[in-house]
Amino acid sequence: MNTPPPPPPSSPPASSPPASPASSSPPATPAASARQAGRLVLGGDGHESGAAIPKVPTGIEGFDHVAMGGLPRGRTTVVAGPAGAAKTLFAAQFLAEGVRRGEPGVFVTLEEPAADLRDNFATLGWDVEAWEAAGNWRFVDGSPLAPADVRQRPDYDVETLTAQIGAAVDRTGARRLVLDSLSAVLSLHADTVVARQLLRTLILRLRGMDLTVVLTVETEEDPDGSLSRYGVEEFVADNVVLLRNIREGIFRRRTVEVLKMRGAMHHKGDVPFTIVPGEGLRVLPITASAPSSHAGPRGRISSGIAGLDEMTDGGVFRGSTTLVTGPTGSGKTMMVTRFAADGVTSGEAVLIMAYEESREQVVANGAALGCDFEATAAEGEPGPAGRADGAGTVHIRSLYPEVASLDDHLVEFHTLVQRLRPARVVLDGLSALERLGSPQSYRGFLLGVTAFVSGMGLATFITTTPTVLTPISSTADHLTGLVDTVIALRQREIGATVHRGLHVQRMRGSRHDNTVRELLIDERGVTVGDRLPTAPG
Repeated sequence: MNTPPPPPPSSPPASSPPASPASSSPPATPAASARQAGRLVLGGDGHESGAAIPKVPTGIEGFDHVAMGGLPRGRTTVVAGPAGAAKTLFAAQFLAEGVRRGEPGVFVTLEEPAADLRDNFATLGWDVEAWEAAGNWRFVDGSPLAPADVRQRPDYDVETLTAQIGAAVDRTGARRLVLDSLSAVLSLHADTVVARQLLRTLILRLRGMDLTVVLTVETEEDPDGSLSRYGVEEFVADNVVLLRNIREGIFRRRTVEVLKMRGAMHHKGDVPFTIVPGEGLRVLPITASAPSSHAGPRGRISSGIAGLDEMTDGGVFRGSTTLVTGPTGSGKTMMVTRFAADGVTSGEAVLIMAYEESREQVVANGAALGCDFEATAAEGEPGPAGRADGAGTVHIRSLYPEVASLDDHLVEFHTLVQRLRPARVVLDGLSALERLGSPQSYRGFLLGVTAFVSGMGLATFITTTPTVLTPISSTADHLTGLVDTVIALRQREIGATVHRGLHVQRMRGSRHDNTVRELLIDERGVTVGDRLPTAPG
């Protein structure tokens, strides 16, 4: 017996109430769809897990953390910034990483000759000529030809450029493409409408090639508003990365910001970066230096001063950070030198970063406490257990603040710790670096230092000094919430003598002595005496 077919499911009864917008409207982006389905989460490294849009690594240390995995595959990213912001280097590093991963690339140069670019990239350790010979990298010279009459604007044929790119992509099997810099072509057109149409045509052609594309655009100043007068970000870019190069004090500070990334997640805000010789760009996100789940022992270690160990209920915690703050002459440097000497005596590797004293003075400080830093200094690649014979080692790095920017100082510190793998670290005179940048950038530097040593599980002592104009060190003010233990040193005049005092202001996770004790520095070394008497009157 034949039965009538059921009514089509797409035809709801006329009496059915209309669906609410929340239930009928699809998510605006693929990433939003993934989030709604519960598939999109952030991993421990800050990358997206289950993202609808796959990403390709750029090879720029720290940037892929900011971008949560890299640049979206098969899409166009505009990298914009003023002269000197490292746009070309960013794009080239992206292309070089592709070659290392078996993804050939094409570099379209619209300004600089390919020969100059090869020489520049060679300084970073990239053998572009070898990559070209292997068919993994290809330059395309798309620079405009100068007209015979200098009073005329040169004509530019996008179709010819597209054909050149297509031929290079076919020969190399390229998966990544760089155009550097679009401003050289866009500036040929006084009419912005014509320039936009040229740009649309170019991008439409490139999208058909299934490439991950980076376009660089030069801005006149800090790119806060429109990237250029042609509206690149409105008409072209799926993604926009801003590079800045702003003067702070005696140095310029470079920062990177992911302004937008269509359909994909990314971290927000400006993040500092620097250019490391032999490497390229290195981005320094604080979130990437966040404390890890350090699984080392949480036991206590000696400060090297018996009285201080007594005041802290058995010493500081292994892997903790201690701030020692006080005026000049209060005994900060000798206290942390005693901490370093105890590490050497215990057979550990110790790193001393001195920002106000020479290496010779650091050695002399150790000698005054009976520790021969010169004899225990190591030049090789020791680990946290010191030398093979069980003796400890000390590594002294004297760096006056003005030799580098804040970001370069942070990179230097990271590099030394990762290479030397010390068990104890001393940062003596860290407040001297305060004068190198703005309060905001200096606080970012301090966050980067403390998060890094905490994540590495290093027992660290830091000293800071107030100035005449600021009785409370702004460095100490920034650091007190970032460190585990705060020790305040002071000077008190009693009769005709100035006495040094020591007070443990705070110690996370431990009881401690709250009294002010006398700090003694004499032929016996550094010791803690009785309670410091109150000054009369």
